[in-house]
Amino acid sequence: MKFKTLVVSALAALTLGAGAQAQTVLKVGSTPTGSPFTFLDTKTNSIEGVMVDIIKAVGKEAGFGVQIEPMAFSALIGSLTSKRIDLISAAMFITPARQQVVSFSDPVYRYGEGFMVPKGDNKEYKSFADMKGMTVGVQVGTAFVEPIQKSGVFKEVKLYDNPPDMMRDANAGRIQGGFMDYPIAAYIISQGNYPNLKMAQAYQPTVMGSLGIAARKDDTALLERVNKALAKLKADGTIDAILKKWGLGPQ
Repeated sequence: MKFKTLVVSALAALTLGAGAQAQTVLKVGSTPTGSPFTFLDTKTNSIEGVMVDIIKAVGKEAGFGVQIEPMAFSALIGSLTSKRIDLISAAMFITPARQQVVSFSDPVYRYGEGFMVPKGDNKEYKSFADMKGMTVGVQVGTAFVEPIQKSGVFKEVKLYDNPPDMMRDANAGRIQGGFMDYPIAAYIISQGNYPNLKMAQAYQPTVMGSLGIAARKDDTALLERVNKALAKLKADGTIDAILKKWGLGPQ
């Protein structure tokens, strides 16, 4: 009787083990500085936000687990191509330059850059032409760097590794303005963390782009699974519900 019990217990353990191994867990690169798309929740000490919720929903639909790996934005693509991570889910635009290195999913969300200035600056900024001679900031690795540098209108373009450093400098008056993903800048300013800053509401973005989930070029099967899951989640309203949860309008 005891032998039979041991055999049954062993078989049950093997079955449970096989079930636990059935779901692959993928490492997903994301950033702690991109609210509301990705940010570090200090209460849970984990990365949260729109793109985290979306990749978790995609994983659930596609049948893989998700392990979020926090890192600097500029390190994301290098970490993906070197196989330290399996996917990128962050506030990353789909651009021709990036598409030469990695593959992107179907678009998830579309927007452009925003321009933040001190609250005391009441000038109406509509384009770069209105900013001649200014010292401004922009985040390294974003699609906004090249057009801002090539415009030739600025006295100085300071490059920042992360948004908080740039926003602190703008808030303190060390730079006259800063360029960031509009939804991220607007969300952070709305939280009251930088009381001396506001968004230049008249500004028209020069770079419009769509966010996508990135995979390695040779991971075509994985990308197909991601796209299939995204299509399902868009159709059933899951994506719009996630966007609404974080204060963003539907796409």
